[in-house]
This record gives sequence, C-alpha cells and structure tokens, in this order.
Amino acid sequence: MYLKNILNNFISILKWRGMLQDSTPELESHLQKNKSTAYIGFDPTSDSLHIGSLVQLVLLRHFQKQGHKPIVLVGGATGRIGDPSGKAKERNLLDEETLNHNVSKIKEQIGRFLDFDDTNPQSAVLLDNYTWLKKFSLIDFSREIGKHITVNYMMAKESVKKRIASDESTGMSFTEFTYQLLQGYDFLHLFNEQNCVLQMGGSDQWGNITTGIELIRRKTGKKAFGLTCPLIVKSDGTKFGKTESGNVWLDRKKTSPYKFYQYWLNVSDADAENYIKIFTFLEKEVIEDLIKEHQQAPHLRLLQKTIAKELMLLVHSKKDLDAVEKASHILFGKATSKELAEIDKDLFLEIFEGVPQTTISRDQLQSGVNIVEALAGEGFAFLKSKGEARRALKENAISVNKEKVKEEHSLTEKDLINDAYILLQRGKKAHYLIIVK
Repeated sequence: MYLKNILNNFISILKWRGMLQDSTPELESHLQKNKSTAYIGFDPTSDSLHIGSLVQLVLLRHFQKQGHKPIVLVGGATGRIGDPSGKAKERNLLDEETLNHNVSKIKEQIGRFLDFDDTNPQSAVLLDNYTWLKKFSLIDFSREIGKHITVNYMMAKESVKKRIASDESTGMSFTEFTYQLLQGYDFLHLFNEQNCVLQMGGSDQWGNITTGIELIRRKTGKKAFGLTCPLIVKSDGTKFGKTESGNVWLDRKKTSPYKFYQYWLNVSDADAENYIKIFTFLEKEVIEDLIKEHQQAPHLRLLQKTIAKELMLLVHSKKDLDAVEKASHILFGKATSKELAEIDKDLFLEIFEGVPQTTISRDQLQSGVNIVEALAGEGFAFLKSKGEARRALKENAISVNKEKVKEEHSLTEKDLINDAYILLQRGKKAHYLIIVK
C-alpha cells in the first residue's frame, strides 16, 4: 500500500523516508500547486542497472504516484563521454556497439518500475539524449550553449575540483570537463520540448543539475528546479550494493534472483531500518509497526524478510519470490529430502555456489561410499578426520540430503538429487556438495 494522509506530498514523503539531500528554493510549493514533470538520467555504462540505480527509480515512482509525470533519460550520448562526478579517474570510453547494446537493455529493464500507459496523463516517458545531441556541431554547441556558462562557473563545481585534485598526474580531460554542459543542455532541451521543470538525481549530481538550472535561466529567463537524494551508504562504512563478487545487479543474468534475495536478507538491522523506508512503498504506519516488532525480536529478521520480499516483487516476479523463499526454507529450515529434490537444477547450483565440494564418478556409487569416507576420506574434505566424522555421526549431527544418518550409512545412486548431486550437512550451517559425473 502507498502512503496516505500524513505524508501527502512528494517532498514530505522523501523527507520522512530519508531520501532528500538538497533541493532548490520554492520546489515544494511548486509541486503542491502544479502537476509537474521531472527527469532522471541514467548513463549506459553497463547493460544493466544495479541497486544503486534503484534509488533513482524509486524516486521517479514516488513522483508518479503523487500525480506527476516522470521522464527516464538514457544517456546514449553522454554515456559516450562519462560523468566525472564522484570519480577519481576518467572512465574508459565504450565503443558504439557496446553503448547501443547497453542502451537497449536498460530501456527494457526500466519498464518494470513505472507506468508507461499512454492513456494515463502521468504516463512515464523514456528518451535517449543521443537523438538530439547527435545533431549538434561543435560550432553550434559552442555558440548556443558554451557561450552562456563561464569557465569560472564550471571550475567552481565540487565534482570538477575533486576530480582535478584526485588525479593531478593526468588532470581532467576536456571531454570530461564538458560533461556538465551536455547534461545542462539535456535539461534545457527537456524544459523546452517536454515542459520538464525538475531534474533529480543522487547527491553527486548536484553540480550538474544546477548547471542545467543556470543554463535554463540564462537562455529563457525562466525558473527550473533541482532535487537530490543522499548516496546510500552502509552503517559499517562499506559500499552499498557491493558483495565479494561485485555489484548487485537488477539483471537476473548478472545477479540471480536467489543472490538478489539473499543480499537483502543479510543486511544489518541498522541498515534494514533505513532500507525499508527507502526501497519499499509500504505506508508509514506499517513501516513503523514493522520496526517496533523487529526491535522486539531482531533474530526473526522481520525487516530484512519484508524488504527482500517487496524488492523481489518489484525487480523480479512472484514466481521468483516463491522459488527463492522455498529454497531458503529448504536450506536453512526444517526441510525434507523430498523438498530438496524439488528445487530446480539451476537454482540448486546457485544456492550452493561457493559451498565446499568434490566430484566423484558414478561408478563409485555403485558399490556404495561409506558415510565416514564421504566426510573425511581420501578425495573428500568436509571434516578434518575420520575420528571427527565418527563423533559427529554419534552426535546425530550429520545429514545426507536433509535426512539424519548413522555411521553404517553408505551413499548410493538412490541419494542423488537431480541425478547429479548429494548434499552433506553438519548442523544447520555447514554444507558440503558431492557432484557425481
């Protein structure tokens, strides 16, 4: 359910959710009096957005739900340059084929988050700035745009000063330096062609946004607005959206639904209290009740489960949610070997990726492999010794495919899951996978 009554306008919603960093004067008053249009730009540096970009998509969704019109701008042109904001070094320039591929994939992805129904007056619009910037000659751009923004003004931007200070050996290329002018022109173009009066983005975009506002003022004499949200950081100081294997992507091929779900399930309690406000659309009263309930029994991880569920539905699907919830129950709950065998083969491999494993031949199973050998024998490395294996078996701590076994048990083809795997387990968390070729 969406926020009602208490949080009754876009700015008050963002303030309560901790999603407002800076905004230009009179913006809140303007949005209360007018149905407005705003845009956020996404440069196609990859063929998928990651969960850092999710904050911007959530911003646009809140904006649309308040009766305003959102524009998603894919930077087919600016992506050919690279934004220096927040970067210590210049990006590698992508070739045209890669950029075109990235643009098309991002366009597909964004369709899940906003209402693009043309019959709706607030229907979202998806545009690519390459369609207008490709028409500009250098002479035209210098006369029409460069003339109105001084070098002194551009040099004063924090993104430029930090970029130069952090890379004194090579400096800042003219290509990167002109980025804020190109983004400023995007705002001017959308202001003129789409009646777009507001640009939004992360806090590292404030300098680029205000350049656009200034360009609009100098070219048209009219007022435009800007708004930024904070860059999300984790409570322990590490980078949000990063794992040991890299970014958490919205594309299932880059980050599987199971890993996506597990990322949110494993966030800290402190982060969960922030993320449930930022990344879900639950009502204020619902969120406050969930936080209170979580604080009374944090071990149940109610907030993390709620966030993971809501984002699975937003980014993936109900079918994916059902699959990963079932898999999590099987992996960490009191599941049976029958339930384990029902997991899809691809999902099974995703779940146990990184789990210690060994490979054996099918021939070895025909005569049976004693469980002590499978735990600590030659070629197996789950436990340190056969003595430890026998003690664990006597303590009833060893399971084969979620079923407790004794010392006399032998592994055979009857134990195979998906005709290829056998899962050994000690206690609740220690797993070992035997792959049968």
